[in-house]
Amino acid sequence: MRKLDWKNMSIDVAVDIISGLLIAAGTYNFAVMANFPMVGVNGIALIFYHLFGTPIGLMAVLLNIPIAVFCYRILGKTFFMHSVRTIVITSVLMDVVAPLFPVYEGDRLLAALCTGVLSGLGYAFIYMRGSSTGGADFIILSIKAKSPHMSIGKITFGIDLLVVVIGTILISKDVDGLIYGVIVSFLISVMVDKVMYGINAGKLALIVTSKPKEVARRIDEMVGRGATFLKAQGSFSGNDMDVVMCACNNKQMYPIRNIVKDVDPAAFVIIMESNEVLGEGFNLIR
Repeated sequence: MRKLDWKNMSIDVAVDIISGLLIAAGTYNFAVMANFPMVGVNGIALIFYHLFGTPIGLMAVLLNIPIAVFCYRILGKTFFMHSVRTIVITSVLMDVVAPLFPVYEGDRLLAALCTGVLSGLGYAFIYMRGSSTGGADFIILSIKAKSPHMSIGKITFGIDLLVVVIGTILISKDVDGLIYGVIVSFLISVMVDKVMYGINAGKLALIVTSKPKEVARRIDEMVGRGATFLKAQGSFSGNDMDVVMCACNNKQMYPIRNIVKDVDPAAFVIIMESNEVLGEGFNLIR
């Protein structure tokens, strides 16, 4: 167990360093010179940087203290300690390492795109290791703990939008700054959801058919996907029905549709998006 703990700790620290570099680069090397508002606690720290010249990382740590105390009970000791480690690493990289690299002084739109993509990747990697960068993350994940059905990306977008509006008023003081800030917030939320869930995304087909075994056999032969038989009952007729449930990737859904059409043209097919598909035939549950 001790070896396993050290291994996980080493991976966590490595992920924190990589993610911290991405977030620091997005914030310091792209957002600062472009003079548009950032999101989360880093966005608030950026406001202090523009107004008073205080280091972004240091200010982020100071802002995190009262938020961490408030959210400690909801998030638990383990998550809190992981987050403290991530906050310290990210803040040091923000104030010490990021200034060593060139600051982008080109087009503001390109700066916004780079800020959103880099920061979104960094946040997603941190979330996937069961940690956070504190601040708004504590609030976001507290809301997620209370409302598991809500998407992290959507919660992030709502909170960050408020910070962007305040930052626009105090920093850029123009409509363009607000637009760029919204673009950054949107990109971060999209990147977080895509990296955390989109990699394993797929399709789910529910096929109501009078020939379930034939449909499942043809899907297995032609697409290489298994299926599950579900028992159902029609609400109008009261007759028992068979439903074939089949999870697949996006490319495999079209041939499955054609198989159903060929085997049973009278079948009723429901095709749904699945945020994540795990298990045999897909990525294993870890």
